[in-house]
Amino acid sequence: MFLAVGAIALLCLVSVSHSAPLACQDLLLPLHQPDLRHLEGRWALVAGSLSHLPYLDRFKQRDSAALNFSGNTSDIKMSVSRSIRLDNKCLYDSYNISLEGNSFTYDGTDKSNLTANFVHTSCHDCMLMRMDVESGKRQHLYLFSRRRKVEQEEMKEFRAQVECLNMPPPVVMDASKELCPENQTEEKNEGQKD
Repeated sequence: MFLAVGAIALLCLVSVSHSAPLACQDLLLPLHQPDLRHLEGRWALVAGSLSHLPYLDRFKQRDSAALNFSGNTSDIKMSVSRSIRLDNKCLYDSYNISLEGNSFTYDGTDKSNLTANFVHTSCHDCMLMRMDVESGKRQHLYLFSRRRKVEQEEMKEFRAQVECLNMPPPVVMDASKELCPENQTEEKNEGQKD
């Protein structure tokens, strides 16, 4: 009898431990070293949150956004091109980053002003970027994926990560809105077809 009660109690504890939310320290674990080949290619912005409310308001105006990583000859340097669709226009910029373990810096910028790193996510085809600006006065957390929309559980995890940082609820991109063409030349050619 006691054995049966003990077994039931143990089963209850196991099921509760599996359903309990992860602690914030587990949710915000930095990646040890991102795989450069995994980073290469295009990533659609799925959701993001910013602690600075005026920037968050501007962020909400985006229709879509994407990053495209391409490797250089170095094992630690990559080129990143960013596209943002805003008011049915595409805005492009590009920059170089240097990878240092789980963090990265933008080449040619004041490195003391910005700390950026990749954070672990259970989403298999996602990339989570965290940025602290001005010694943590502003925080940014961005979820990118190879897909335009992630599963409900993956979004739930991202919302919990945002909450752990005491940031406003994330802005989720509308997956039905078009991404910009991968480069400006394609955008010009598309515009000439009209």
